Amino acid sequence: MSPEAQDRLAQLAETLGHRFAEPSLLRLAITHSSASGRGLAANERLEFLGDRVLGLAIADLLYRRFSAEEEGHLARRFAVLVSRESLAQVAGQIGLAPYLALARGEEDSGGRANPAILADACEAVIAALYLDGGFQAAQRFIEREWAGLVEQDRRPPQDAKTALQEWSQAAGRKLPTYVVVASEGPAHEPLFTVEVRVEGLPPAVGTGRSKRAAEQVAAAEALRAALQEPG
Repeated sequence: MSPEAQDRLAQLAETLGHRFAEPSLLRLAITHSSASGRGLAANERLEFLGDRVLGLAIADLLYRRFSAEEEGHLARRFAVLVSRESLAQVAGQIGLAPYLALARGEEDSGGRANPAILADACEAVIAALYLDGGFQAAQRFIEREWAGLVEQDRRPPQDAKTALQEWSQAAGRKLPTYVVVASEGPAHEPLFTVEVRVEGLPPAVGTGRSKRAAEQVAAAEALRAALQEPG
């Protein structure tokens, strides 16, 4: 790696608030698949991991921050905070775009301003923090950079089922359908699993101590997928 590239990685690491023991992880995180033909690996596997790390950190944050809210409200907040839009916004906050390694064609077509590319890279950066410094390193970054998004609207959000229905109608699709696919546990403490189907989206599943709670969680998962859709 050239001294200039090392300096740029060091600048990004400083912005992230972490000293990397393995700077190569950060370099991989900012390498888009279009640049892999130049002998570099790409960041797709890190994106996969970062998505899961982000989900755990946000779920933990919401559980602690909104201790009086019911499961459905938390699920709705979660879907918004881990969406592509939120990830792209955080990527903008930390100035990630100039650091991305893109092929010339991708760059010429506006890749550095592409919300999907920025969101994916942000997830990959989270994974790099996790692999290099453990969950606490990733969690510190997430709690700092998502703080403004969490506090943006302190009111309990609209329930996930209503939000998903409104999204489906606005998108010109059929209304969501919910089916109980499993019920287990004793009668006094059952656990329901519900699947929701929305035209154009993969089926989403949620579990809860009541059918309503399970439907809310399933709706939030479906809404999350809907918010990740291009355009």
